[in-house]
Formats: sequence, C-alpha cells, structure tokens
Amino acid sequence: MRPPARQEAPRSRRPAGTGEFEMPRKPRQDGTPPAQDDYERTFSFAGELHSVTEARLAAEEFLGALATRSPPAAHEYWDDILLVVTELAANVVQYAPGPFGLRMRRTFDGVHVTMCDTSTARPEPRPFVPRTGVGGIGWHLVRTLCTQVSVVVHEDGKDIHAFLPW
Repeated sequence: MRPPARQEAPRSRRPAGTGEFEMPRKPRQDGTPPAQDDYERTFSFAGELHSVTEARLAAEEFLGALATRSPPAAHEYWDDILLVVTELAANVVQYAPGPFGLRMRRTFDGVHVTMCDTSTARPEPRPFVPRTGVGGIGWHLVRTLCTQVSVVVHEDGKDIHAFLPW
C-alpha cells in the first residue's frame, strides 16, 4: 500500500514564510469548502528527491477520485497526466531550490495542472541525445502531451500551467 500524499496545503502561487504554497480560495455558493471538492486539490512538497514520487502519488490520488465521478475519455489520458506531473516535479527538484506546490483541477474538457516553484528561470528545451543519460526529453514531453502550457514568472518564482485532455 502506498503512503498517503500530503495534501490540502494552504493555497498560493508564492511561497509563504513557512515554505508552503498558498492559492487563493473562493467560497462556493453552497458553502462547501473548495478543499472538499474531488475536482480540485492542492498539494505541498519539500522539494527533495522523494518529492517527485510523492507528487506522482498525489496526482494518482486526485485522478482516482476524479475518475469515480468523471472517467477519462481515453485511458492514455490518465497516464499522460501522471507523466506530465512526474516530469514537472523532477524538473523542479533538479532546477528550483526549496519547496514546491502542485494544484490539480478539473476543467470542462480536461485537467489543469499547476506546478509552483521558487525559481524565476523559465524552462528551456535542451537537445535530447539518446543513450547519453543526460536527459533533455522532459520539457519536450510536457509540451507534446499538453494541449496548452504556459509559464508565469513572478518575483518569488514561477507557476507552470499545463492543460491536458481528460
């Protein structure tokens, strides 16, 4: 049995003094807190190597809850989302110091993944050279699998928004 992912951290695009990320919440008309919605989750990670696995498990947990109410149109969409989350988390751990946040929410036609980190550097595609073991394929995969990707840089880091079909 896999360990539970840390979830429902305070929400923000910028790291708070404690190293956690907080994203603004809007109360729902029916009074239900956003954190109780299976269609949106926010997670916080330490930014260490094991955080990549934790982020993938958190994404899998979100997709499992989402699939019970709204199954994916194609099975590969599930795998694509997990791959994008894993690649983004691996890039954060490798290139951005400190903690990071992951927000996942259902959109009308897919899933919106937001990865928040402490680096202001935009991801740059690197040449991929097979059999060298030096990487270079992650950002290409993210851009290929997503219907839209945008990077929003702010004074405390950046948010990467990835939209994928569901």
